[in-house]
Amino acid sequence: MNPSSTLTPSSLIPSPFPFPLSSSTKRHRFKLPLPRSSSSSSVPPPKDLTGIENVVDKLSPPLRLATSAVVIAGAVAAGFHLGSKFGGSRNAAVGGAVALGAAGGAAAYALNAMAPQVAAVNLHNYVADLDHPLLLKKEDIENIANRYGVKKEDEVFKAELCDIYREFVSSVLPPVGEELQGDEADRIIKFKNALGIDDPDAADIHIEVGRKIFRLRLEVGDREADIEQRRAFQKLIFVSYLVFGEASSFLLPWKRIFQFTDSQVEVAIRDNAHRLYASKLKSIGRDIDPEQLVTLREAQHQYRLSDQLAENLFKEHTKKLIVENISVALDILKSCTRTVPGVSQAAEELDKIMAFNNLLISLKNHVDVDLFARGVGPVSFLGGQYDGDRKIEDLKLLYRAYVTNALAGGRMEDNKLPALAQLRNIFGLGNHEAEDITIDVTAKVYRKHLAKAFSGGELEMADSKAAFLQNLCDELQFDPLKACKIHEEIYRQKLQQLVANGELGEEDAAALLRLRVMLCIPQHTVEAAHSDICGRLFGKVVMEAIESGVDGYDAEIRKSVRKAAHGLQLTKEIAMSIASKAVRKMFITYIKRARAAENSKESAKELKKMITFNTLVVTELVNDIKGESADVSTEEVVKDVTKTEDEEWDLLPTLRKTNPDKELVKKMGKPGQMEITLKDDLPERDRTDLYKTYLLYCLTGDVTKIPFGAQITNKRNDSEYVLLNQLGGILGLSGKEIVDVHRSLAEQAFRQQAEVILADGQLTKAKVEQLTNLQEEVGLPEEYAQKVIKSITTTKMAAAIETAVTQGRLNIKQIRELKEAGVDLDNMVSKNMRELLFKKSVGDIFSSGTGEFDEEEVYENIPSDLNINKEKSRVVVRKLAETRLSNSLIQAVALLRQRNHIGVVSSLYDMLACDKAVHSQPLSWELPEELADLYTIFMKSNPAPEKLTRLQYLLGINNSTAAALRELGYRLIKTAVEEEEFVF
Repeated sequence: MNPSSTLTPSSLIPSPFPFPLSSSTKRHRFKLPLPRSSSSSSVPPPKDLTGIENVVDKLSPPLRLATSAVVIAGAVAAGFHLGSKFGGSRNAAVGGAVALGAAGGAAAYALNAMAPQVAAVNLHNYVADLDHPLLLKKEDIENIANRYGVKKEDEVFKAELCDIYREFVSSVLPPVGEELQGDEADRIIKFKNALGIDDPDAADIHIEVGRKIFRLRLEVGDREADIEQRRAFQKLIFVSYLVFGEASSFLLPWKRIFQFTDSQVEVAIRDNAHRLYASKLKSIGRDIDPEQLVTLREAQHQYRLSDQLAENLFKEHTKKLIVENISVALDILKSCTRTVPGVSQAAEELDKIMAFNNLLISLKNHVDVDLFARGVGPVSFLGGQYDGDRKIEDLKLLYRAYVTNALAGGRMEDNKLPALAQLRNIFGLGNHEAEDITIDVTAKVYRKHLAKAFSGGELEMADSKAAFLQNLCDELQFDPLKACKIHEEIYRQKLQQLVANGELGEEDAAALLRLRVMLCIPQHTVEAAHSDICGRLFGKVVMEAIESGVDGYDAEIRKSVRKAAHGLQLTKEIAMSIASKAVRKMFITYIKRARAAENSKESAKELKKMITFNTLVVTELVNDIKGESADVSTEEVVKDVTKTEDEEWDLLPTLRKTNPDKELVKKMGKPGQMEITLKDDLPERDRTDLYKTYLLYCLTGDVTKIPFGAQITNKRNDSEYVLLNQLGGILGLSGKEIVDVHRSLAEQAFRQQAEVILADGQLTKAKVEQLTNLQEEVGLPEEYAQKVIKSITTTKMAAAIETAVTQGRLNIKQIRELKEAGVDLDNMVSKNMRELLFKKSVGDIFSSGTGEFDEEEVYENIPSDLNINKEKSRVVVRKLAETRLSNSLIQAVALLRQRNHIGVVSSLYDMLACDKAVHSQPLSWELPEELADLYTIFMKSNPAPEKLTRLQYLLGINNSTAAALRELGYRLIKTAVEEEEFVF
């Protein structure tokens, strides 16, 4: 904490006392070298009284007043006498009396003025004569003041009190380089109360002491000395805070005078309280008792230390005590290289740690725990200095040593388990870490006891091996499952030794069986061990056989395979599983090459190599593993490859060729094995694609390029289909999957040529014959051929219908005829096109010129035929009717002006049809005469009465006008005819 350097110089620092000392009251100040320890003291030099001070010291206050009165009276009398004697007049006598009286008064005043100074000197000498300043009592100060008739507020006496207090505070504070003892504040408070100094005056003295320390800090030039002076200033702040308590915040303006921040003050208080409490903790050992904890709690309150800091300090102290034991234990272990005595001694140190931890736990559960120091409780190194990698390894070493010592007697006692759990918590080890150490140590002890029981015959003589092993586990508190793992490891090690020469003889098998019985190893564990260890050896032999290739699989390779398969005593299932894994890996290599080939021809050649490898290598390998003969009769082969001869799918030519006759089978030789397949290694899609690739190769043959860009296609050989059949077996394709591939190719070929035949979408008799011949040529079943034909014709028809709807050449009547013919219009015509067709059909009704509107036909039948939403259809009809209604009136007027009476009548009928759909209000027109003419012309067409009445309503013609128009109708028509003749 560094105060600001812009402080007031020492020459300008004001005195804490508001009263100046006159020259007449000037006194000698002294330094009171007070001891820091009450066991020693040093007496300051006393002060001597001089002159009149001795007189004042001898006079009591009443006597001093009487003496003063006598002196004044004597002076007046003497003055009056001398004035009378030498002046000769009364006035001279009075003047002499006044003069000498004034002098006597001055002498009396001087005598009384010396009282505070004499009292201060006597106070100084009294304190100096005490064996220890703390023996001073408040009554002593009052007695001295009363003796001389002065008050403690007198400036001289008060200044002496402040000087004594200042020197006492300076002497109580520890010298540079020493720490506080903790009782400084109590001694200062006691001495302050004895002197009777008020807190504001005492606070000023503390500030003055701080100024002195601050000046010394400014004067030193050494960095270390500056740090020491800063620490001395922090100690003053802390002690002052304890002396004045919360009032120190306004009594001691450190921030204003020394430019200290609040945080610096807090740090000074906290650090000194921290050091004092830490020094107090040094007296606490492993035999801590409740009284010590209560004393610590009181010290915490005295030092104003927070509970959190006090708790942290206490926990750190207890950790240090435990660390001492840990260091001793580690030294023992590392010096004794983990011998039995060393492990035992280290365990004793760990027992001391746990005893101390148990003591702390019991104190935490004490009824008066609230009165104890904070932080009492179990110790743990979790998150502390031992949480690092190097330190945690030391703790693990100690934990391992304790487990080893616990098992030294050959069994794990029940009382050791709680101790191990407690030690694990103290060390902050995780459950898995501690468990791993315990299992490791216990496993070694278990192996040692097991070897002893095995070699000594104790295990073999036991009536029940399982009971003997279980009892051993119980004694060591060892998990039986872990013990089974150890048994398995022992069996595996033994097996590894016995098969080192590549064979497992009868004696070896008997030794393994004895070991298995002794250790109660289950069958599945034995099989797994043999499969792993023996299988690994067998796998190497199989890989050598496979890597030998088509030309290298000779008699010597076959001999090694048979020796490994039977000499290692592997079951056929395990041996085949190992071989299958290696073979399938090789198959995948061929398939990768086929996929990476430049074209389908090269891909087929790679697949052909795989088929050859399967026939010449894999098939022989499987026979050697099984111990079977490689000779298979032709009849058996034919029986195998013709098993689908009676199936319906044999109608397909390509599939029928995969089932060769006897002569071709004899020519091709022995077939390949079908046990090892890629069914579980590749998806069905990939397997069928590979099969299809080779099938296309069988269909197209081998193409050879010759000069000048020409190429020659070699003649197809049916033997390729036999290889295709073997490829299907290698790929693990089922009969259905193979059939689907052949059928899809046949269907593809049929579709390509059928699309050419049915290019116009018309299916004639001649085209039917062509399609029948094509179906027989590709061998596609009738069912699939009809589906293809229907798909093509449907697609063509759908395109034609879409075009007809778009061009307006298709009406609702034709739609119904198509549906009756079985045409699926819902799939052929889109929904938008069907909605457009509905709108067109309604428009035709509104423009038919009949005036008819069948609601059932429009709202029910047509939407059903077109499979569109009926509610949406109503909205379309209404909007269309509203539009056509007004348009029909406009068209009728236009035709009237053109004198096209037939057209006028047709338009008015269309308007009536629209009115039936929307039930319109009367229409308006700017020329009523034209509306009358429309009515008259419609009337002359002999319409139905209800239609004429509805037209009258729509045109807004009343009954009288309508009657008049009926009477004048003939004349209007005749006049119109005459005008027409006149015009022409």
